[in-house]
Amino acid sequence: MPLAKVNVDVDEKEIKDFINMQLEQALRESLFMWDIDQMAKRTCMSKSFLENEFLHDPRMKLLERRKEKGKRFWFYEESKQAMKSIMDEW
Repeated sequence: MPLAKVNVDVDEKEIKDFINMQLEQALRESLFMWDIDQMAKRTCMSKSFLENEFLHDPRMKLLERRKEKGKRFWFYEESKQAMKSIMDEW
């Protein structure tokens, strides 16, 4: 039996977009809150940049949660939307 030769054209951008969409969906389902370490990792921004450009903004301050002087947390979806809003003003 002769071997068949098959050519498949792959759109790499479409595959990357699909993977990113699936990752974003998984994050939405699994993340309730995030801290500055996760925020820096997931946004590819430094902690100091996040502090200076986002975390002092009143919209982010409203979402910040901490117990007394402990570690700070932000609601994931809400803070992500606030960060988009802040970036739209740049």
